[in-house]
Amino acid sequence: MPAPAAQLVDADAYRHAVTRFREQAIALPTFAQLADPTKAPPATTAALEHVDRNAADPRNLFRVHWHNHGTSPHPGQTPVADYLVLPRQLTGVDAPIVALLGNRFPLIGAHKVLAAYACLAPQIVTGQFDPTWQRAVWPSTGNYARGGVAISRLMGCRGIAVLPENMSRARFAWLDAWVADPADIIRTPGSESNVREIYEACDDLATDPANVVFNQFSQFANHLVHYQATGQAAAGVFEAVAAPRPGARLRAFVAATGSAGTIAAGDYLKERYGSLTVAVEALECPTMLYNGFGEHNIQGIGDKHIPLIHNVMANDAVVAISDRSTDALDVLFNTGKGAAHLVDHAGVAPETVAQLGNLGLSGICNMLASIKLAKRLHLGPDDIVVTVATDSAELYATERAARVAADPDWDPAAVFDEHLRQVADDHVLELTAVDRDRIFNLGYFTWVEQRGVSLEDFEARRHQAFWRGLRGLVAQWDEMIEEFNARTGVGVAT
Repeated sequence: MPAPAAQLVDADAYRHAVTRFREQAIALPTFAQLADPTKAPPATTAALEHVDRNAADPRNLFRVHWHNHGTSPHPGQTPVADYLVLPRQLTGVDAPIVALLGNRFPLIGAHKVLAAYACLAPQIVTGQFDPTWQRAVWPSTGNYARGGVAISRLMGCRGIAVLPENMSRARFAWLDAWVADPADIIRTPGSESNVREIYEACDDLATDPANVVFNQFSQFANHLVHYQATGQAAAGVFEAVAAPRPGARLRAFVAATGSAGTIAAGDYLKERYGSLTVAVEALECPTMLYNGFGEHNIQGIGDKHIPLIHNVMANDAVVAISDRSTDALDVLFNTGKGAAHLVDHAGVAPETVAQLGNLGLSGICNMLASIKLAKRLHLGPDDIVVTVATDSAELYATERAARVAADPDWDPAAVFDEHLRQVADDHVLELTAVDRDRIFNLGYFTWVEQRGVSLEDFEARRHQAFWRGLRGLVAQWDEMIEEFNARTGVGVAT
């Protein structure tokens, strides 16, 4: 596990990148600007008014943040990230559950594009990746691969997506339109649960020096960008929700582990507010909870192993959610029959129901985990729980239509009762020191035995000093990004 570089590694690769970025008028945002886009040059922000958020335009790199307002082709910036407060009529608990909306991100409508940028940019400015001849390989169960292909294209290089063949059709349709060659989409066997097959495909690709694998599960830049950018965005949302509620406190940050990037925001919030950090996984594959295995369909949350960048020892609880619930609620939230029941019988406000399409499968999963946590801890109206919606229901339209076609007489009242009103606090584990050690140790089999990480490097991650020590890299990378932009001479792409 080599330490992430914050110094020049290959001068030739660096020179080639400077030339490529100058020729294609590509400027790079700093991590600080993605955490707080008001720090970007005003002329850069102004230029975005004329750029479609989903265009293959390098200026959209300055939109890779939580502060895009709405999903129009030309969104403005908002000081507080867009969010949705899920009311008691829906959740059945007094604690406000607040979801940051990942579909506000450009290009792919999911926040994984942030992680992709964070992984590639440092390697460009340290000369570890040469965009003139190397290809960026993006292993994922979907959104990170799409984000990587988008970021690669905006940064003047070629991206290769590696993802399971059974992921949503919308993901593949998007990739078909964005890759340079159909061969740049590599379909591995299985679905969300088949991470090992992705690794094996990447091992084959890595035998060619032209291919550079950006494994989100082991790229510490993924952890760092979410610690800073997602952590700050979540803090801003909490402050906004808490402002009219005297006595409100941030009780927990809840996130499915996936690559374990997003959950790093919990470290930031814990240090600032003393909140809990709660990890979520699929009940059908309860790796953290029960040392288990299996298959599931909560697309976007991964499973079967503990990512190298997962700061397990800072987690306070684990919650498991069934894909039966996420599939059923996806239909309830996004069909006319389901919406009518929520308004007419559950008493959910029409404006709230209209916003539920902002929650994709993993967002629904995080909402359910937040409900379970609130019930287990008996949280009240002053206990705010913050979570994220990685993407929106838009990505699952084909699968949703198939479920409705298979059961056209489904009963929205039964779905609401079983999967929302009757949610219990089962499959929730409040972690002790022994539990944390157990979960941490599970990573040994993937990273030491299979992936060649030294035992010393693996063990270093058990201590919070390791994670705190990583954070200085961000300031160093930002300095190198600013120097790189100065060398290209690119301010605002015209």
